[in-house]
Amino acid sequence: MKSLFKIFIATCCSVLSGCLVTSVVGGVVGTAVDVVDTVTPDITD
Repeated sequence: MKSLFKIFIATCCSVLSGCLVTSVVGGVVGTAVDVVDTVTPDITD
């Protein structure tokens, strides 16, 4: 039973860290896009 609990905790940690990485990468990409839009206002998408 304890091994199942450890597996459950490990899975939760993996999912949480995956979500964290995804949101961090998304935030960085969003910031980079904002900066590019500010630096190059001539380019319209």
